[in-house]
Amino acid sequence: MTVSSGEISISSSDSKSALVKLAPVEAVLFDVDGTLCDSDPLHHRAFRDMLLEIGFNGGVPVDEDFFIKNIAGKHNDDIARALFPDDYERGLKLTDEKEAYFRRLVVEQLKPIDGLTKLVNWIKDRGLKRAAVTNAPRANAELMISMLGLTEFFQAIIVGSECEHAKPHPAPYLKGLEAIGASKEHTFIFEDSPSGIRAGVAAGMPVIGLSTRNPENLLMEEKPAFLIKDYEDPKLWAALEELEKQGGAGTETDAA
Repeated sequence: MTVSSGEISISSSDSKSALVKLAPVEAVLFDVDGTLCDSDPLHHRAFRDMLLEIGFNGGVPVDEDFFIKNIAGKHNDDIARALFPDDYERGLKLTDEKEAYFRRLVVEQLKPIDGLTKLVNWIKDRGLKRAAVTNAPRANAELMISMLGLTEFFQAIIVGSECEHAKPHPAPYLKGLEAIGASKEHTFIFEDSPSGIRAGVAAGMPVIGLSTRNPENLLMEEKPAFLIKDYEDPKLWAALEELEKQGGAGTETDAA
């Protein structure tokens, strides 16, 4: 690991070796928001507009720092309590209304993370198992996955509210492994939020963090294997190449 100019980064040699212990890799788990698609700006806009409408924060729009600290990557139950500590039911009602607004924005504006199609094809070509594991409501998750053309790609969609605990608890990732019949010793995860990385690490799997929107120093505090900018990042492909050199990725063609 190297540190420069106040930023945390991981050397190329560290990232290349981070996945080798998984050989032979059998599965990949993905978060959805911020990991498959850059959806945080849409969530921020939806919360900003909804909160502005009710005069939250004295009528001052919530900024990105507030969004990252109090909302990004969190389950709606926790968001409701954070925003309305004295009126939880009001918070839940607002988050429900916000999700409906967010889904309208998704249909109009959702875009995949750069390089996602390349990575999806790599996984399919090697016949790896795969699941989406998210704190998003099921309706949101299924809509985003559908808009990205990945409905047939994922063999399971695990939703935090349908588990005993949502992220940052490891339960959703452990349920994802169970759903697709995979072992944590041969599975890795893609995540973009501190709470999601914490959940994956607690579940006993290496997590590749995406610095889509969250500050790198906050992501690194949760101990990901390494960080990437997007799915075109050379660090990712160097690690996957090293994994394959160890005979660590299957070659079974998957037509899903």
